[in-house]
Amino acid sequence: MEAEQVSRLGGLIEENIKKVVIGNDENIRLLICCALAGGHALLEDVPGTGKTVMARAFSRSVGGRFSRVQFTPDLLPQDITGTRVFRQDTGEFVFHFGPVFANVLLADEINRATPRTQSALLECMQEAQVTEGGTTYPLPEPFLVVATQNPVEIQGTFPLPEAQLDRFLMRITPGYPDHAHSLELMDRFLTGDPLRTLEPVCTPAELLGARECLSECRVDVDVRSQIAQICEYTRRDERVQLGVSPRGMLALLRACQAMALLSGRTYVTPDDVLSLAVPVLAHRVIARGYQYQGDMGTRVVRDALKAVPVPTEKR
Repeated sequence: MEAEQVSRLGGLIEENIKKVVIGNDENIRLLICCALAGGHALLEDVPGTGKTVMARAFSRSVGGRFSRVQFTPDLLPQDITGTRVFRQDTGEFVFHFGPVFANVLLADEINRATPRTQSALLECMQEAQVTEGGTTYPLPEPFLVVATQNPVEIQGTFPLPEAQLDRFLMRITPGYPDHAHSLELMDRFLTGDPLRTLEPVCTPAELLGARECLSECRVDVDVRSQIAQICEYTRRDERVQLGVSPRGMLALLRACQAMALLSGRTYVTPDDVLSLAVPVLAHRVIARGYQYQGDMGTRVVRDALKAVPVPTEKR
């Protein structure tokens, strides 16, 4: 698949999601970029801003199997990954596949589950597999976790540990629509729910084919140096307890390659880095002495973007 074909495919998915999600063009594009890069997305905002709708609209647009798990304090790891069940007729244990065996898994309000249950997703998100009873079961391809959480409400929640935050390629904040988009949203939902009639515009196989083009997207050494310097800045900042890890650095690299392909290019530009640094890196920055890290992480990354020189074209 060529870069132009990837860009056209991304445009079809984007326009299809826009039939349901209004006034969130940039975040829709980020979600598509995240899927193309082979990562997972954390949608973080207050209730009612369309996080679940965006995840469902994306799943319907790319086809494949969709699963939704409502995370609660009494949810167990096997409720997500599956469990072995003894069959009396054969005298053997049989593995019953859990909802994680899907192309798109919506982990709704992921921070309401206990750390033990949250950790059940670590192997799934990193290695796209589930190990149970000494046997490893591969997950379907492509596999994308779209998790949601409310950053305001803390009663009955368990903050995501650093190891799990680091496995999300991006943190996306939908936000509230402006007045014009609010009117358009009401018009769109006045006579029914457009999500119910949304049809796929591609297949999971086509998304995998587009993902294979990532390796053909060129990243010059100056741009790679820009990415490395931004990540190194977050580790040296006095406000930071834990900066961006090498995994986070590679995540930004892949995301930039994916965004370049969505834009019809076979090369990454410094502008790609500038536009993706906050959604890819901010949630990975753990500040000192702050209970809510999101705003401080964003500030640190933005300061890094100001401090690191932007590569210019050599003449």
